[in-house]
Amino acid sequence: MNLLAKFKSIIPVTYNDEYLRQENPGQIMKIPVHMIKSNPHQPRRNFDENAINELAESIKKYGVIQPVTVRYLGNELYELIAGERRLRACNSLGMLKIPAIVVNMNDNDSAVVALIENIQRENLSFMEEAEAYRNLLTNHGFTQEELAKRLGKNQSSVANKVRLLKLPLVVREIIKDNLLTERHARTLLRLESCERQIKALETITDENLNVAQTEELIDKMLEEKQSKKNSGKAAFKKRDVKDVRIFVNTVRHAIDLMKKHGVDAEATENEFDGYIEYIIHIPKENPAVTKAENLTFNTRK
Repeated sequence: MNLLAKFKSIIPVTYNDEYLRQENPGQIMKIPVHMIKSNPHQPRRNFDENAINELAESIKKYGVIQPVTVRYLGNELYELIAGERRLRACNSLGMLKIPAIVVNMNDNDSAVVALIENIQRENLSFMEEAEAYRNLLTNHGFTQEELAKRLGKNQSSVANKVRLLKLPLVVREIIKDNLLTERHARTLLRLESCERQIKALETITDENLNVAQTEELIDKMLEEKQSKKNSGKAAFKKRDVKDVRIFVNTVRHAIDLMKKHGVDAEATENEFDGYIEYIIHIPKENPAVTKAENLTFNTRK
């Protein structure tokens, strides 16, 4: 059997086979599949195998209509910039070469283009997009403003997307597994702990709550916590006031005790913000006193 004839539609023969030449970046070449490595900055983490198989059937029938985009790394290796699904489909078909456009691009540009390509195709989940943003900000030195400009978005969009990664990994996995929306995820950020977020997710998934219902649930949870917090403060304040009164009564009892034993002591009580001041006067001529004393007691709330 003539294998070349059989796979002619899969491996077009009209492209330039000189895949190692770099004099004309931007030209379409046929590059051996094994010489193309995946982009380490590929933002997409999950690939639908059924979709890959469908694409493979299309390529088998019509060929690779849109070449992948790569950059030359040296040592006869290329790095994929755009076209991960096409490369995987060609691999599944056992194709030896794939049409590709070679471009001159540095690491930062490669990472940005890989992200843009996925965003434009709308095949990234919002969490994958958030992780890609964080990667560009952390590992490639972009500021949020610079990244937003490169992506054609405003800075608040980038900031809001990255904030989603404050959700614990287990919470993000539950969101992904239950196909919840970005607005569901954003609402959960209002809860301060992983335990409360998971508790909310149990209700959201069990009752299939939409975004508006989820917001109502979170509002209710926050109101209940605030109510408990206020009750606790009131109880603490009441106990604190009671403790101060015990001490004040102790001072008064001490003065009464001195008078009972012949010491003509007097006390002046002044109340200020934050504390009560007691000034105790003991007269010099009192025979029970060997030395004049002016004692000051401060009881702070």
